[in-house]
Amino acid sequence: MSSAHPRPRALITGASKGIGTAVARALAGTHSLLLGGRNRQALTALAGELPDATAWPVDLTDQEAVAEAAAGIDSLDVLVHSAGVAALGRVEEAAAEVWRHNLEINVVAVAELTRLLLPALRAAGGHVVLINSGSGRNARPGWGPYAASKFALRAFADALRAEEPGLRVTSIYPGRTDTPMQQAIVAGEGRPYRPEEFLRPESVAAAVQAAVSATPEAHVTEVIIRPRRLSAHT
Repeated sequence: MSSAHPRPRALITGASKGIGTAVARALAGTHSLLLGGRNRQALTALAGELPDATAWPVDLTDQEAVAEAAAGIDSLDVLVHSAGVAALGRVEEAAAEVWRHNLEINVVAVAELTRLLLPALRAAGGHVVLINSGSGRNARPGWGPYAASKFALRAFADALRAEEPGLRVTSIYPGRTDTPMQQAIVAGEGRPYRPEEFLRPESVAAAVQAAVSATPEAHVTEVIIRPRRLSAHT
């Protein structure tokens, strides 16, 4: 994928749904998009709706597939890590595989893809955006395995920012957001799902867009977003 493309290029993981889809729509007016995810059909459909987008279907846990796909990118202006999982559980009941699953997707896959794409990011003086979570700043009962992975993601972002001064690195910390992941979490909590309690994915995407479009001398390092009206469950 040549760096001679007339528009800046952005790769968005988790683009097939939720916040990732909203970020793709927000950046579509200014960027050439690579839409990352595992659902090829959904990615292809989204690419067909956007002016300059290509599906990039890759399982981020398949290191060989990721390395092969990343090898075709020689310049990258923006990398948005939106893919993630939320496997919850109290410490007394969460088995080792729950912790490993969160860490593998939310941290290890992020670190490996970033590592592989560092030459392309450096070539463009690029920007890495990590969709973290309120759980990356505050751990609550029953959320330990997920929170641990998001705290680790915060540490990864801080280390990357310090090690790569030629790049911009932004951590976004949204509160609970109206996504399919959130629907599954609320179902597990055994309560009715009320979308109005949560942030809209478009609100998170707007924060990403603002960070990416900041003037060259500005480095937006962290953005915290919360719903304006919080219930006892948010």
